[in-house]
Amino acid sequence: MKTENILVIGGTGKTGRRIVSLLEELGHNVRIGSRSANPSFDWHQPDNWAQALRGMEKVYITYQPDLAVPGALKAIEQLVREAKKASVKKLVLLSGKGEREAELCEQVVIHSGLDYTIVRASWFNQNFSENFILEPILDGFVALPQAEVKIPFVDADDIAEVAVKALLDNIHNGNIYQLTGSETLTFKQAIDMISKTINRPITFVPITVQEYGDGMRKANLPEDFVWLIEYLFTEVLGNPKNAEITNDIEKVLGRKPIRFEEYVANAAATDVWNVGERVA
Repeated sequence: MKTENILVIGGTGKTGRRIVSLLEELGHNVRIGSRSANPSFDWHQPDNWAQALRGMEKVYITYQPDLAVPGALKAIEQLVREAKKASVKKLVLLSGKGEREAELCEQVVIHSGLDYTIVRASWFNQNFSENFILEPILDGFVALPQAEVKIPFVDADDIAEVAVKALLDNIHNGNIYQLTGSETLTFKQAIDMISKTINRPITFVPITVQEYGDGMRKANLPEDFVWLIEYLFTEVLGNPKNAEITNDIEKVLGRKPIRFEEYVANAAATDVWNVGERVA
């Protein structure tokens, strides 16, 4: 197998670090695209992008914090221009399932003239263990909007495996994959499953999107983060189409997606939800 030179933007993030690990196991030359890497990659420092792209044949793109935020479209347009200048051959873009703004960014990649694969992901399982729902779980009190919405949560390990296949195999060129789990769960069902697995009570309270946003603002969270979370709860989870289950993971990987129950068991084994593990 030919050794590829691949830039993984967001290479220290939830999907990125998993992709880096898989590619390195396969013997590829991987450049981690992050602020702390050398050469560094920072979405707010476009003057440095050319250096990060130099010598790279393929690029995995994950935009922080999300393709839906203002400024993402211009950034993706500029990155594509720089990638073409650097003679990059292929782009794999991580997008959000059901995000209209993200689809505008997808179009930039689709019409770039480069080989591409679009990977649209549903809500990550890892939001419960590596993101904003972790702290409430540790506190034993989770209050979330859209409590009755059924969500086909998808695992970051599955996303990473699909992305690696897309990066390495031309059979995936020109495809848009929509990645979901094989079942839908409400937030309450998900929290109840975690509670049962770790044998610790967790109270779940349904609230409105406005109440959730007000709570984040009282906690002095950045306004752009608050906007994003409100957008995701309203536009993405509020869209019934996003409850649809796809078979794209099975199509690409030849196996069923990781079930939420399996994710919970694996995460619990790491003690991520163990209150005793918290740093005082």
